[in-house]
Amino acid sequence: MKLIAFGVRKDEEPYFKNWEQENGAEIKLVPDLLSEKNIDLIKGYDGIIGLQTTPYKREYFEKMKDAGIKILSIRNIGIDNIDLDAAKDNLIPITNVPAYSPSAIAEFTITQIMQLVRHIKIFDEKMSHQDYRWEPNISRQINQMTVGVAGTGRIGRAVINLLDGLGAKVIAFDPYHNPELEKRGMYVDSMEEMYRKADVITLHMPATKDNYHLLDNTAFSQMKDGVMIINTARGTLIDSEDLIKALDSGKVGGAALDTYEHELPIFDHDLTGQKIDDPIFNNLNERNNVLITPHIAFYTTEAVKNMVEVALNCAATYLNDGKMTNPVVEID
Repeated sequence: MKLIAFGVRKDEEPYFKNWEQENGAEIKLVPDLLSEKNIDLIKGYDGIIGLQTTPYKREYFEKMKDAGIKILSIRNIGIDNIDLDAAKDNLIPITNVPAYSPSAIAEFTITQIMQLVRHIKIFDEKMSHQDYRWEPNISRQINQMTVGVAGTGRIGRAVINLLDGLGAKVIAFDPYHNPELEKRGMYVDSMEEMYRKADVITLHMPATKDNYHLLDNTAFSQMKDGVMIINTARGTLIDSEDLIKALDSGKVGGAALDTYEHELPIFDHDLTGQKIDDPIFNNLNERNNVLITPHIAFYTTEAVKNMVEVALNCAATYLNDGKMTNPVVEID
């Protein structure tokens, strides 16, 4: 079994090498993401272990078919940048890792909520100038707030469990109800109802065509004044320009963004000393009530290990037994 993995970071390498030794496989590790420049490297391999952060275009799948690639195993959840129709047309099955560590993202979500509620960025800035005054940045307590959780899959439910421990009142919306949460009467009937009731709204859903710019001018106008927005899911869920307007008006009191809709040329790059040519990003990043982190909610040792091992196991199961685990695209 010969596999080639793209976009491999240093922190992933030990898990790839351990799995390679334990399974008697051959794995080529490529530090760069799959692109037009390196796709010819796939020749002679049985499967590809990839990341979704860059587009997987139709021509990539055509080259995969020509090279005899039998499986594309993505070691993360998202598939919104993959041309799934092209994969089907070229008979390339795809698997992903649907849950590498819900706890990692849930814990980070709570961290960001608490930082916003307690004005940590503002106090950090004040203290950097030796201003140690409290006023006027008084905080609220999370156990006196209503938190709206949009999306109650594995991550959303992990967030709810942590919020329960903090004593927050939690309401949730998801078109597919979790039986346990339904018994607890946690669901509201619509996102609009969540907008009206929540002091904090945290997003935990995949990016789809239907929820592109879910939070826009219309959505913000229905929210409480001073609402706080948390996004550790996908950048395209929020219209960034409309968020700026809502921040300017005070409708949104703060935002924590671990994802950003135009993040690809920025996040996970060392841009020290360079000018970032993105006025929307710069506007958000310069605000003392906006926290931006470079898509790191998942980034724990446990999650990275799971991402690598599950993706490799999916590829091996298909190549050895013809069985799909965590299928995204199945080929009859």
